[in-house]
Amino acid sequence: MALVARSLTGPLVVEVKPNALAALGDILSDRRIVTTGAVVAAIGSGVAAGVRDLVETAVPGAPIFEVDGGSLAAARALADALRGRRPDALVGIGGGGSLDVAKWAATAIGVPFVSVATTLTHDGLASPVAVLEEDGFKGSYGVQPPIAVVVDLDLVRSAPPSHTRSGVGEAVSNLSAVADWVLARERVAEPYDGLAAAMAMTAALSVLNEQRPVTDDLFLGTLADALVVSGLAMTAAGTSRPCSGACHEISHAIDHLFPGTALHGEQVAVGALFASFLRGDERTLEIDACFRRHGVPRLPADLGMDTAGFVAAVVAAPATRPGRYTILEHLAMDIATITEQVDAFIETFDR
Repeated sequence: MALVARSLTGPLVVEVKPNALAALGDILSDRRIVTTGAVVAAIGSGVAAGVRDLVETAVPGAPIFEVDGGSLAAARALADALRGRRPDALVGIGGGGSLDVAKWAATAIGVPFVSVATTLTHDGLASPVAVLEEDGFKGSYGVQPPIAVVVDLDLVRSAPPSHTRSGVGEAVSNLSAVADWVLARERVAEPYDGLAAAMAMTAALSVLNEQRPVTDDLFLGTLADALVVSGLAMTAAGTSRPCSGACHEISHAIDHLFPGTALHGEQVAVGALFASFLRGDERTLEIDACFRRHGVPRLPADLGMDTAGFVAAVVAAPATRPGRYTILEHLAMDIATITEQVDAFIETFDR
């Protein structure tokens, strides 16, 4: 009998609403997630103290571990601390780096992961990828996607505005990532997954066309949904390809050359606009307008970078993802050409 459908692993529960953290206990009582009642929570060190109180109320008696940053060392330390406990689930609570640490640790010890996002900085809240730093380099690690995703809009709204702007850049950058994937299919016959691409594009377009302010709950709900669907797109594809192209190569190069420049999604936003400019994409002006509307960085200067620094990042970008084919690999520009293109990009959009 012919296979007529694919199986797609996705979260059993997605809860996006104000005060969602209060529902955590009810979500965990779902016997598909927790059977014995034994859960462990990992909370990012930067999360407000009041969040810990909410977690202790929602999951009384659960051991709580504090995790710091988004390093592979932190992920290994958490996994080592949990070995032998065998909880039904590990609940990660915090921003992107903390969730990636907890997600990696949950996979390492073989337990389901529940993602509780307090910010909307990037699509790691629902993806099968953990981006972790080791020896100054950020690497992407395949992990099990979360069994449940909770986004508390009250906590998201109280996060620094740059975190939400980062999430906007991350979601909209899917447009550039999919365009790179199409280019790779056409030029080097790379396998292409139309379903995963459609999911990534749908997520991006939902944010691209948003007119409400970033503090509005309806906007935040749209952004949260887009980041969740982006994670599902990567799960469907079995790769980060639908959400990661030249835009992410540039961001990873910035992280390596100039650590601490900006949030991941902010760097990705500039990379996506530049890559779209290089391709002459018909949506480039729409992307620019969206970023302007929501205060998302568009140019190197918005990241605190000068032209020379951004040129260096573009030069180094392809080496961050060996074997990935994007507009940067396609054009294979030398330093002089990259400098000319960056100058033209800045001249075009610096107005």
